Amino acid sequence: MMKLKFNQAYYGWLIVAIAGLGVFFSGPGQTYSNAQFIDEYIKDFGWSRSQVSGMYSVATLVAGLAMIHVGKLIDRFGQRFMMVTVGTLFATACFFNSIVSSIWMLAIGFFLIRLLGQGSMTLIPNTLVAQWFVKKRGMALSFMTLGSFISAMAFPIINTWLISTWSWQVAWRFWGVLLLITFVPIAFFYVRNTPELVGLKPDGGESNKVKELKLGMGATVTEAEEDWTLQEAKKTRAFWAILLCVGIPAMVNTGITFHITSIFGANGLSYEVAAVVLSLMAVIGIPMSLISGYLTEQIKTNHLLLIIFVIELVLLILLLITRQFWIAVIFGTLWGIANGLERIVLNVIWPIYFGRKHIGSINGWGVTMGVLGSAFGPLPFGIGFDLFQSYTPVLLLTLVFPLIGIASALVAKKPVKIVSV
Repeated sequence: MMKLKFNQAYYGWLIVAIAGLGVFFSGPGQTYSNAQFIDEYIKDFGWSRSQVSGMYSVATLVAGLAMIHVGKLIDRFGQRFMMVTVGTLFATACFFNSIVSSIWMLAIGFFLIRLLGQGSMTLIPNTLVAQWFVKKRGMALSFMTLGSFISAMAFPIINTWLISTWSWQVAWRFWGVLLLITFVPIAFFYVRNTPELVGLKPDGGESNKVKELKLGMGATVTEAEEDWTLQEAKKTRAFWAILLCVGIPAMVNTGITFHITSIFGANGLSYEVAAVVLSLMAVIGIPMSLISGYLTEQIKTNHLLLIIFVIELVLLILLLITRQFWIAVIFGTLWGIANGLERIVLNVIWPIYFGRKHIGSINGWGVTMGVLGSAFGPLPFGIGFDLFQSYTPVLLLTLVFPLIGIASALVAKKPVKIVSV
């Protein structure tokens, strides 16, 4: 194996770049990529939109439940082993999706790409960066998240070109090959699980001492860079409130993204406008993610969550009235702002609140909730459209969820750990 130098520029920034590449390659498992294939399945196999949406939701639900165990495996085997293993399996899943010919094969394919792509290929990079940074964690995660926005911007365009030029089967094989020849070797040769393993410290400097507040009676309160176990975290009100804050945007965003072409079509807007909005969301999200990294160091994390849900409420209202291109542009811009905030805040909040040591197990619950939320997103939109030939009833019903998110954000205050001495 090649010899690496760890004593020059802080190696953690290379780790951030690899993590960013990882979340980029989560793309084949993400809804913004799968949305390009849905109409192809319906056209080639004669399945209804409700059937495809239902399979997607069920597969995502089962994958979400499995993500709790993926978090435990990260804590046990480390991010390097998991990146290489998951990357290889994910490439295999892409090849499997290229030969789908029945609704049950489609369900299996959806399960594999949601578990390995949407779930694992986002969880592992997030926990890896959290190990290498403490003070600069918000900024490091911001740079890593650029990979997800570039992915969201590139995948719909590349998939559309591959499908129209060749076929949807070729598009799946393209991503499988790319995973095997780029991401897997890079992860194998360059990823290191923690800075301590190579004689470094988080952020490249001295480790941060945990602040302690004396309470008297032999107890101290330790601010949350102290490591919490999963069981300790689950005893806090903040843990459960954060899970709601994770699940609601995942559900709403996945439902919108999965059906965005159809929603805009029902509003008299073209397929091209939907593609422009998806790309615009990603373009706006890129600088917003960088700003978000700074904001996490200046504003309380749960207050940022509150802002996210207020914007989400506005987005759902806009979808009800988006019948002109300029309103679609406003929608895409606000969507990008919300996503830029969301992707940083919901990643950084776990290590900020509960520390690094058990981040895989704890964040595994967060990713599980995100995947479960996304599982329930597409199906109501699909059923609602099939029943009413309109998305208006579903959009009106969905307005209740950002309101729940606002309440959860107010509850999700940073916990303190009582340590007896």
